[in-house]
Amino acid sequence: MDVQAYFDRIGFAGEARADLATLKALHRAHLLAIPYENLDVQLGRPVTTAPEAAFDKIVSRHRGGWCYEMNGLFGAVLDAIGFSVTRLAGGVGRQMAGDEKVGNHLVLLVDLGASEEGLWIADVGFGDGAIEPFALQRGPFSQDGHAFHLEQLDGRWWRFHNHPLGGAPNFDFTLDPADPALLAEKCHWLQTSPESGFVQTAVAQRWREDELLQLRGRSLTRIRDGEKRNELIPDADAYLEVLAREFGLHLPEAATLWPRILVRHEELFGQPA
Repeated sequence: MDVQAYFDRIGFAGEARADLATLKALHRAHLLAIPYENLDVQLGRPVTTAPEAAFDKIVSRHRGGWCYEMNGLFGAVLDAIGFSVTRLAGGVGRQMAGDEKVGNHLVLLVDLGASEEGLWIADVGFGDGAIEPFALQRGPFSQDGHAFHLEQLDGRWWRFHNHPLGGAPNFDFTLDPADPALLAEKCHWLQTSPESGFVQTAVAQRWREDELLQLRGRSLTRIRDGEKRNELIPDADAYLEVLAREFGLHLPEAATLWPRILVRHEELFGQPA
């Protein structure tokens, strides 16, 4: 793990220590520099849970990634710095569909010890979730004007509630270390099953200092000051321009996705392409 190359990718120039200040700075810098995106899934390129593959894609090739890649890379960097990190199996949609959803999201638990208020959740892979890590403590909290909530469901399960303008509303997790085989299984299903939302819809999301960008299909949403503003992308050339300008993704081959994006938009909204 070339930690300095990762620091260069996210623009981090501080001294890296295994403390809360560094964790917060890296978490924020990661999300401001690297977009969440599932374009490899859309292009039919296999994605794995291996941090080495995520490093090559995100750092060396200046791409983004989804949870297994984003948190996989971030967790490996934290390990290299000297943080105590546990990989957790999150379940987006578990509230509705039950335990079959567990493992469809990778979450990081960071133990900073008693001097730094103990356990923290780090998650750079939820797309439009928290921009900084948050303490493992019940109750509401706010970051950059967005309201979140961490709920303890029982003696074992926790539920993270996303801000009201986010995409997925929540995910569940326990503090038990994730089974790597389960994460690999869910990673494969999410990129191959016709029932997977990642197969059905092209997605890119990115935090900025003053706004949150959400690109789903041909719809670009800007969230700023608690309000949403939507733009409808007219054609494939404009789609490539948005990917490059707003998300830093230079992928000419993404133009081949445009016919499917139009079909999906009509399926969801009943509007002719």
